[in-house]
Amino acid sequence: MTDPTAGSVDTDLLAEPRLVVEPGMAARVSAVAGPVLQGMGYRLVRIRISGEFGCTVQIMAERPDGSMQIDDCEAISRALSPVLDVADPIDRAYRLEISSPGIDRPLVRRSDFERYAGHLVKIEMAVAHQGRKRFRGMLGGVEGDAVHLHRDDTRAGEDADVILAMEDIADARLVLTDELIAESMRRGKAAERELKQNLGLQPPPPPHAKKSDPAKSNKPKPKLKPEKKKNAPNNTKEHRLAAERPRRDEIDPIEGD
Repeated sequence: MTDPTAGSVDTDLLAEPRLVVEPGMAARVSAVAGPVLQGMGYRLVRIRISGEFGCTVQIMAERPDGSMQIDDCEAISRALSPVLDVADPIDRAYRLEISSPGIDRPLVRRSDFERYAGHLVKIEMAVAHQGRKRFRGMLGGVEGDAVHLHRDDTRAGEDADVILAMEDIADARLVLTDELIAESMRRGKAAERELKQNLGLQPPPPPHAKKSDPAKSNKPKPKLKPEKKKNAPNNTKEHRLAAERPRRDEIDPIEGD
């Protein structure tokens, strides 16, 4: 596994605080896990505690660029398990589960809302906005300390564009779409190439190589229609002479006597 902090990592991005945090027992786990993850070069995304199979503590984490490999999960589990055993934030036996945020991931930081602008999201507010708490629509990015959303669930007389204060958001999550899956696959391939280059398994790209622009369409170019054959000219000197010969009672030299 490569060090997630290797190379040029924005330390501000790594230390960026979460806007959406957990209450109760999950908050105690967060207070222990957060600093450990940050020290390893990862960011805490979310903690969920469920009663399935006794008790399961799920910790979602990611690299600052949003990627996450299986090796990363294993490294976090090895480093975090003994720390949680000493701190003992859970008052009963539990099973620790480390995972990536997934494709339809929660959005918990300002940079998440900026990174996934243009994708479909569901947002639940802790404080009602215009008399409602649940919104769904296209994420338009961040404006100051608020999120712009173009709703697709409006009723008659309702405004489609809303501005939601980030501090009042209780939960925000991406909605699984074809566009989101395609972008996730592009990010995954880029992370895999970077991992192979860091391990020396793949040579770095040459300096003159052009990076593909994910915003551009990768659809195959349409085939050009074959040009129509132009008709042979029918007003040449030969055609004019051939038309005059019958009037002069001449014999066509090509056909012979």
